Amino acid sequence: MSQNRRVGVIGAGSFGSAIANLLAENQKVLLYEHNKDAAAFLRKERTVRNFALHQNVEIAESLEQVASNCFLLFPVVPSAYFKNMIIDFSPYLRPDHIMIHATKGLHCEFDIEKADAKTISLKEIKTMSELILQETGIVRVGCLAGPNLALEIMEKQPAATVIASRFNEVISEGQAALRTERFQVYGSKDILGIELSGVLKNYVAIACGALNGLGYGENARALLITRGMAEMIYIGKALGADKRAFLGIAGIGDLIATCTSPKSRNYSVGYRIAKGEKLDDILRDIGEVAEGVRTLKIGKLIVDHLGASAPLLQTIAKVLFEDLAMERALKFLMRYPVSADAEYLDI
Repeated sequence: MSQNRRVGVIGAGSFGSAIANLLAENQKVLLYEHNKDAAAFLRKERTVRNFALHQNVEIAESLEQVASNCFLLFPVVPSAYFKNMIIDFSPYLRPDHIMIHATKGLHCEFDIEKADAKTISLKEIKTMSELILQETGIVRVGCLAGPNLALEIMEKQPAATVIASRFNEVISEGQAALRTERFQVYGSKDILGIELSGVLKNYVAIACGALNGLGYGENARALLITRGMAEMIYIGKALGADKRAFLGIAGIGDLIATCTSPKSRNYSVGYRIAKGEKLDDILRDIGEVAEGVRTLKIGKLIVDHLGASAPLLQTIAKVLFEDLAMERALKFLMRYPVSADAEYLDI
């Protein structure tokens, strides 16, 4: 891609800023931050969590400026705010834009706090790519997912990701924009599977953080990760995804990274809950969205609606939202019967 061409990033949180810095190694970047005070701080200080923004990153004045100057767009906005962002953005978007989102969450057309699992419709639960197609005239849509801890990317450590899309052009443009000597970019046509891989691993990371917070070791964590991946595959299959996505870098790769690193917000939530802290206090202290908490709420609605068995998800949801003691939850999960190893390969 031309050094003179700009790429747009929407969302200047930790991950959005990390993606902006990566992109800036190959071309100029317009980075948009919705909060005016935060945007002013970025223009003046040019730092995010003590990391400097690349010199090729310019803080945009508006979504209109981003849309008019960039044809390749990377929204990196928490799922709870994604629809409002895309609606605000849509008047400026054109059919020739390419949009690759990096949001690891789901959107619900209903209030997840008041919803009844028996009466919800799964059609009202959407991935971010589905929201983009629904709310804009953009056709060429993709997603980005993988073991991409923002802090390590900002530290310029080696990493990789997957860009998924039905369109070869989306994958090739995304690869050209993002790939560097230390950042590898793979491609996939299974956009639903890749999106759900990035979403579902979040609650497994919360469980792994809790496990370590209680002092359990690597044997127990390996068991939890393996059975967590099996559960992700079952839920993904029920929603129409191919199991292969969960076995690649956006699935097991991302799962390992977020389930083993204290740098993961979801891991940190579980760890601190196991240490006796309250969920509201933890989320307020983190200051950024831990998508796993929202994933747990939506995931429980899905599995309860389907009448499916997802013991890890359902049990961790009880810990976070129904005050089930973590020690009791782990004892239940250890006793839960499993008929065979890697049985999900046969589905």
